[in-house]
Amino acid sequence: MFAYGGKILRVNLSNDKISIEPLPEKLVSDYIGGRGFSARILYDELKTGIDPLGAENKIVVASGPLSGLFVPGAGKLTFASKSPATNSYGDSNIGGHLASEIKYAGYDVIIIEGISDKPVYLYINNDKIEIRDAGKYCGKGAITTEEMLKRDLGKEFEIAVIGPAGENKVKFACISHDFGRQAGRTGIGAVMGAKNLKAIAVRGTLSLKVADPDKLLEIGKKAFADCIKHPAWKLWLDQGTASVTNWSNQQGSFPTRNFQSGFFEDYQKISGDVMLKETIVNNKACFGCPMACGKYARTRRNNKEYYVEGPEYETAAMIGGDCAIGNIHDLTYANYICDELGIDTISGGSVAAFAMECYEKGIIDKKDTGGVELKFGDIRAFEHIMNLISRREGIGNLLADGVKVAAEKLGKGSARFAMHVKGLEISGYESRRAPAMLLSYMTCDIGAHHNRAWAITHDIAVGRDVFAGKSKRVIELQHIRPIFDMLGTCRLQWVELELSLDYYPQLINVTTGRNYTMDELLHSSERVWNLNRLFLIREHKDNFGRHFDYPPARVYENGVQTGPTAGSKVKKEDIDKLLDEYYQMRGWDKNGRPTPEKLKELGL
Repeated sequence: MFAYGGKILRVNLSNDKISIEPLPEKLVSDYIGGRGFSARILYDELKTGIDPLGAENKIVVASGPLSGLFVPGAGKLTFASKSPATNSYGDSNIGGHLASEIKYAGYDVIIIEGISDKPVYLYINNDKIEIRDAGKYCGKGAITTEEMLKRDLGKEFEIAVIGPAGENKVKFACISHDFGRQAGRTGIGAVMGAKNLKAIAVRGTLSLKVADPDKLLEIGKKAFADCIKHPAWKLWLDQGTASVTNWSNQQGSFPTRNFQSGFFEDYQKISGDVMLKETIVNNKACFGCPMACGKYARTRRNNKEYYVEGPEYETAAMIGGDCAIGNIHDLTYANYICDELGIDTISGGSVAAFAMECYEKGIIDKKDTGGVELKFGDIRAFEHIMNLISRREGIGNLLADGVKVAAEKLGKGSARFAMHVKGLEISGYESRRAPAMLLSYMTCDIGAHHNRAWAITHDIAVGRDVFAGKSKRVIELQHIRPIFDMLGTCRLQWVELELSLDYYPQLINVTTGRNYTMDELLHSSERVWNLNRLFLIREHKDNFGRHFDYPPARVYENGVQTGPTAGSKVKKEDIDKLLDEYYQMRGWDKNGRPTPEKLKELGL
């Protein structure tokens, strides 16, 4: 089986059973890799209604056929599980060097089952697999633990690790790797914590066989050259995703003070330009990446230096704008806090902003917060609330379940400004004047996340007040973008450096010896999208309906307060029109359920 390791590693933490299975040909042909493998395995192996933090849940770690090969950005890996945030299918994509190391160890998929009765980590060194005691790492931060494991095992090991937030089952805890790469969304770090699994350490020294290595080298060279000659390459090399901060504010799409606004008055103080001058130490790339969009940064606080990768755009948006932290050094320190605690900066920023607005409105007070004023713009308040959340202390125990659950328990109208869809906090784009972007959040298969369909540029291109026809582009993006997760590559080379999609069928065919067309890849992606919809329906069958795709009330009740999109809001009837068009184009019924005809077409 060219380009694949051909093996699934299955580890049961309840009984310490370790087994190796062949990678099924049907799984490869229909689901390709990465996210596709994860979706199919979890749908087939998980019982309906299980507790995401219970023993019956599983974690699937899956690479793609291009992971670890001579392809731009071929360092992507999928972590997937039943999400504690949404009680449905959840996954998160991570860069760095772990995907390639797993492939070099001979595995395409790792399935982790059960719960250990003590803290452990999984040790993989080619065919030597052990479940080892992790007692000495308990309670340690993610960055600190990775340093310790590199020192204990050797720097050549690639590590995935959780921090205290994961150990304490914070429902937006992330999995960290390579001192700054995170599988941040959907709370899979909490699932690791629930399994008493502190880390996964991998070393691989095997070779990967490809069908036509000479052709791969030829096409790979051309693809890398196309990336480097693009006019935007230098900006991405200098600033990474932080370069988006200025643009987003100019468009009025930068979430500010819990999405009350789309424009942050201090945005230039946390921009990529300021980062470049004040905090960036050097560039940092994932495996095989010509962009090196990671920025290793340094800041000082209380006479101590802190090093962290970032802040990336989403951190700038959700902590900088949404929590109104308007100082690059404070923002960099906030990034460090979240990385060390093992908290997703998107959901973490959103939860903190929600708490700050609740404090502002008198829904919570100092008695709830431990005597601290939760004011927008206060880095000390942000640090305080993140520490409470990571330890599940006081009000942190409530907030650790995310804004949806917190609002349901707090009441007093707070649900109207709890910014989530399906239980996953909305990521960093204000979309009340961007219907396609709003629709992509509403219909995203894992909850509100931009990486499935970054459609705001389409809104800008064809008209921000236009609603009709937006579904077509959203669905196109929801089929194109998952292909990268299935192949094991980064999408930024296509999105930002305009690397032609034509490369990807060529690359998978010369590596696997198969004969995929782009249409076939898109068909596989659509199959995965619908399978994840079936997972959502299965888990919520008693009350499932289109209300699962509704945005928070703030979107249609409150206009944007300031900036270029001031006054904008979306009528409730327009939201239903967006969904009507979307469901029809997808081949779903009026309640958002795939029709039998659509499922038959997709082989489901």
